[in-house]
Amino acid sequence: MELFDTSKSILQEIRLDPGKFRNVRLLVKRDDLIHPEVSGNKWRKLKYNIELAEYQKKDGILTFGGAYSNHLLAVAAACVSAGLKSIGVVRGEELNSESNENLKRCSELGMELKFVSRESYDERNEKSCQEGWKEAHPHFLLVPEGGANYYGMVGCQEIWKELSEKVDHVFVAQGTTTTSCGLLIGSAENTVLHVVPALKGFDSEAEMRKQLFPFLIDEETIDDYMRRVEVHPEAHFGGYGKWTPDLLDFISSCKNAYDLPLDKIYTGKAFHALMEWLKQQDFNIPQTILFIHTGGLKNGGV
Repeated sequence: MELFDTSKSILQEIRLDPGKFRNVRLLVKRDDLIHPEVSGNKWRKLKYNIELAEYQKKDGILTFGGAYSNHLLAVAAACVSAGLKSIGVVRGEELNSESNENLKRCSELGMELKFVSRESYDERNEKSCQEGWKEAHPHFLLVPEGGANYYGMVGCQEIWKELSEKVDHVFVAQGTTTTSCGLLIGSAENTVLHVVPALKGFDSEAEMRKQLFPFLIDEETIDDYMRRVEVHPEAHFGGYGKWTPDLLDFISSCKNAYDLPLDKIYTGKAFHALMEWLKQQDFNIPQTILFIHTGGLKNGGV
């Protein structure tokens, strides 16, 4: 299926000043280029969920998201391409399909939008709530918000198959931890994974351990993997969905200097954390740093 073709995800090299950044080679995996509406980690996390829905002969996918959710848009677009239907449960009963361009586009793509109260939405992961949606829509595969499940992790793990480079450090923005967990499992044992949470006060380690358990099962193995994780918890610029003029200036400078578009919700903050970290390093031997561009430009672009 053309939807799951990764050939457009190039590896872009960022030319840094060698006088300021000694022994550093910086590469960007441009997953944002995969598809205009199913870009970045959304594509990765949906691939095997789509295949599972097809294998189980489901009519489509039912999933969850906010009013400006890139995930909802990605599911709507991916399902159309796969010949599947889609249902989006949206946070905010006061909304409708005309409330913003994102919801309007989801509706245009054929997604059936169901608007629920914030209280009901907060219970979306409760067992009783999940069973209720499954009972109401038995012919739809239930996919968590953001594609945060086992199949999402497997899809993200495949990024490494497309890389021939030896990577010493990899940076990635973190939301549900699905992408970062997939990257961690697929990485070489000497690679350090740097995660940059978009949420203020987010317990990255606890959430990653929860996601990793179905993969690794025993705590000792999880401990071994987690020793290679470095969290950058103070790079959120005020919290999820918040930003500052300094961040917007940084994003603009990256576009001008490196021809690298970033969004203000996830990738802009993560790339800023990477550059700040690099300023503090003085490598004695050459290091290859990889930044995973997880998309998000559709609703978070500057």
